[in-house]
Amino acid sequence: MDLNTISSPSFLKGLNNKQLEALAKDVRAFLIEKCSVTGGHIGPNLGVVELTIALHKAFNSPADKFLWDVGHQAYVHKILTGRASQFDTLRQYKGLCGFPKLVESEHDEWETGHSSTSLSAAMGMAAARDIRKEKNYVVPIIGDGALTGGMALEALNHIGHEKTNMIVILNDNEMSIAPNVGALHGVLGRLRTAREYSKAKEELERLMYKIPVVGDKLAATAERVKDSLKYLVVSGVFFEEMGFKYLGPIDGHDFEVLEETLEYAKKVEGPVLVHVITKKGKGYKPAEEDTVGTWHGTGPYKMENGEFVKSAVKGPAWSSLVAESVRKCMKDDERIVAITPAMPVGSKLEGIQKDFPNRFFDVGIAEQHAATMAAGLATQKMKPFLAIYSTFLQRAYDQVLHDIARPNLNVFIGIDRAGLVGADGETHQGVFDISFLRHIPNIVLMMPKDENEGQHMVKTALEYDNGPIALRYPRGNGLGVPMDAEMKALPIGSWEVLREGKDATILTFGTTIPMALEAAEKLASQGVQVKVVNARFIKPMDEEMLHGLMQHGAPILTIEEAVLQGGFGSAVLEFAADYQYKVDIDRIGIPDKFIEHGSVDQLLEEINVTTEETVQRINALLKKRVGTI
Repeated sequence: MDLNTISSPSFLKGLNNKQLEALAKDVRAFLIEKCSVTGGHIGPNLGVVELTIALHKAFNSPADKFLWDVGHQAYVHKILTGRASQFDTLRQYKGLCGFPKLVESEHDEWETGHSSTSLSAAMGMAAARDIRKEKNYVVPIIGDGALTGGMALEALNHIGHEKTNMIVILNDNEMSIAPNVGALHGVLGRLRTAREYSKAKEELERLMYKIPVVGDKLAATAERVKDSLKYLVVSGVFFEEMGFKYLGPIDGHDFEVLEETLEYAKKVEGPVLVHVITKKGKGYKPAEEDTVGTWHGTGPYKMENGEFVKSAVKGPAWSSLVAESVRKCMKDDERIVAITPAMPVGSKLEGIQKDFPNRFFDVGIAEQHAATMAAGLATQKMKPFLAIYSTFLQRAYDQVLHDIARPNLNVFIGIDRAGLVGADGETHQGVFDISFLRHIPNIVLMMPKDENEGQHMVKTALEYDNGPIALRYPRGNGLGVPMDAEMKALPIGSWEVLREGKDATILTFGTTIPMALEAAEKLASQGVQVKVVNARFIKPMDEEMLHGLMQHGAPILTIEEAVLQGGFGSAVLEFAADYQYKVDIDRIGIPDKFIEHGSVDQLLEEINVTTEETVQRINALLKKRVGTI
């Protein structure tokens, strides 16, 4: 079938199972081909091909509401709702988003890039439906990994308590980004082996009612008997205790079973949970055989063998550099413990996990728990390293403030993917952490100019014992600089002059330092001498250097790959205001808007965080200064 001709999922209503299977085959081939060029979340989407087709056949989108949890498994949904022709632009600048997007289609009911949100949103949509006395279905699709998120469990509790009409699809592939962990995962494992439970329960109930005269009386007893059977066979059916009608587990690749189960679910009053077993990466051998999450999300690859197309890189991956530096320190310090909320692969912690299994904790998709667990470890004189993406640290803001910073505990937070991340877009850009951390008392915040300074900052963090300290590091690879053989601690709050100059000063850090140095070189060719400072400690700032710069009176330009509001540049402005310096200060950074997907270079160009803009801003500051003298 030519998938580009699909404009609406309504065509599915007339297809038989054989035709649906042919369609599923075409969709898989399409996904494998397109993602080999653009990259993307190929594994999750190959696993939900039949499930997505079956859902769109059973329900009537957009009248019925589909909410895709995390949203990275919505590619098949996008194809069936008329967007196949746009897949050449998937995750590309100004192209098709890799997640559901309200402005893309009326069929995208919920935007998300973080897990565990769908059930709460579904409860809101169902409540609105009931208030308006409407009859549509609300269908959140959530993965087994996302159920480890506390928000999902809070929503389950509320939905079950209210007995809200809703059909929850639990897509159970035994993996999220990395192999799932936790007691709830164990519950699902037992459920997978208890396929006969529902059948036995129904047969027992029918048997009770068939007994003459005493059948009705025994029916009440039957509930208790069934409960006993439930605990005997399944060791406790978690979802039924939460108030849901539990259906499953069923084969998520069998159209006949899917249709039968979904049609039954539509007739049930109250909340229903359909437990669907799928195979992540199904239909593409390299993805099917993945056991650690490599094929969860990828860059381009060769279709014929699954070999990844590697771009030319100079230095080590930042995540590897930081994790390896921590691992080296763990050899000499038994206090150090590593924690991650379900990102051992993304944050390159496999070496720590292998070498120090008793001091490594993957807590699942539970960022809040991870942060407070780190705080608990710190109270016992341990030295926790919490590796967490910037975009996911947002979810643990209260825990960082209330549980870590307020009691001034020695927790080392590794803020992975700090700055723009590119193709994953606005839900994943790590550009807010400076603003939401900088105002918290007691915290130290730093970012290195290169990987050598990065390893020294790891040493700094692990030796620091005066409270929480956070190290920002970007996605991608380092610059390929020479590495010192020994790691050393840096003086907290110290900045570094990279280039001298008397006419103006650029204050910047991290990924924008090469841009600042290039701009200074261009300005030098114009006769303008600009000092470039590596402001590697965002908090506390180097106040001694700042006093010197502002007393000198030359204009200052701050540059940051982060939001301007509440950011580093704001801190410099606050310093000038506090001490009543009359210095011209300008700021370059991310404006007050969400930044969508595209390559990092394209996005920086779009928001004018460039060498050319830096040159223009310095010249404008100097021109302004001349005009006021």
